Amino acid sequence: MSIANMTWLFATMVVLLTATSFLRAYVDHAAVWMIALALTLYSVGNLMMIPLLRGEGMAVAISIASVMQLVMANAVAVAVFGERPTPQQWAGIALGVVAVFLIVTAKGESA
Repeated sequence: MSIANMTWLFATMVVLLTATSFLRAYVDHAAVWMIALALTLYSVGNLMMIPLLRGEGMAVAISIASVMQLVMANAVAVAVFGERPTPQQWAGIALGVVAVFLIVTAKGESA
């Protein structure tokens, strides 16, 4: 994956993670504007995925995006919302990171 696509993917993940954070905040402080903002951000984030799907293919782009969201969402959940994953859940997150490393560093053409 090119540096430009990785940068775009990171920006997309920030938008999608912000949407997720607003939904999580809604659980504690129910306000309709939070849902409206989250839905808007989810729409923008998914539209931002289109160039990545074209450039990297669905398998690579969605796999990397999913694991990046997993890792980033856990960081926010721990730092902002005080959630604590179990050791087994941390192991799963670590496996996701290894999976992204293998996908990003793979050589050769995809099918």
